[in-house]
Amino acid sequence: MPRQREASPLLSLPGAVSAEAPDEGVAAHYGDLFREQRALADGRGLVDLSHRGVLTVSGPERLSWLHLLLTQHVSDLAPGHATEALILSANGHIEHALYLVDDGATTWLHTEPGNEEALIAYLESMKFFYRVEVADRTDDYAVVHLPAGSIAEAPKDAVVRETPHGRDLFLPRAALEAFATANGPAAGTLALEALRVEAHRPRLGMETDHRTIPHELGWLGTAVHLQKGCYRGQETVARVHNLGKPPRRLVFLHLDGSEVHLPPHGAPVRLAADGPEGRQLGFITTSARHHELGPIALALVKRNVPTDAELLAESTAAAQEVVVEP
Repeated sequence: MPRQREASPLLSLPGAVSAEAPDEGVAAHYGDLFREQRALADGRGLVDLSHRGVLTVSGPERLSWLHLLLTQHVSDLAPGHATEALILSANGHIEHALYLVDDGATTWLHTEPGNEEALIAYLESMKFFYRVEVADRTDDYAVVHLPAGSIAEAPKDAVVRETPHGRDLFLPRAALEAFATANGPAAGTLALEALRVEAHRPRLGMETDHRTIPHELGWLGTAVHLQKGCYRGQETVARVHNLGKPPRRLVFLHLDGSEVHLPPHGAPVRLAADGPEGRQLGFITTSARHHELGPIALALVKRNVPTDAELLAESTAAAQEVVVEP
């Protein structure tokens, strides 16, 4: 069982409400969800992600070794260049999602909260004779997200992972409160999740289950390199990409705004024409309230669900937009 870590000190900020699983330990919001979303969308503020796992891989062979294990091409990863990658099972199912940057001497990565111990165990089992060292740095470093357009300056002792969606800082944990005070306002995870859903970006444990393959979520475009050499699960990735279609596909849903209740993760998705007792064709992965779009969601549905079909998310009417082509 993953060890329990102390809650973030930013939960002491005015209005802070603690998040529920899988984001326990940081704030879901600070009293005004839509204001926090608008601030992030405008490039202001920050999100406390100090509950996420932080790992480092050091040693002269770190990139060539990681290249053998990950779905992404990282053997020539340039210092400061951000990327993301997956670790798959032998059957091609997603087991880990990693968000990486290399500083020229060490590869830094963050992963889902509570997932770091299993990830370290796997990496340690694959070291063999490679000159690499894997370390859990979660107790020492906190992840802080700065939105795209933010003009906040990263401290000199922070490692920066810059992406089109913003910057992830690996910040010394002792500096978290002071950095938040200087670069607020703080926004909660619900605001960031709403923007993630809007951008159709998958998240391990939310958009995935035990049998998810990368093709179903559109992760081929960002986390999988189709021309790199072998890695565990690569045969499945290549076979589905070249010869077939994935059994399911990610869709974006506009939910009926008259409903007060948001369908939770795992809620069944059916054809609206079949009614709430119809055959289940998928499930809600993440739902959110967006400051402009209203209630929205991501869902994983069977590939053969018509792209123009009206759907029911639990009992809520839903209009779909294609994310992954059938």
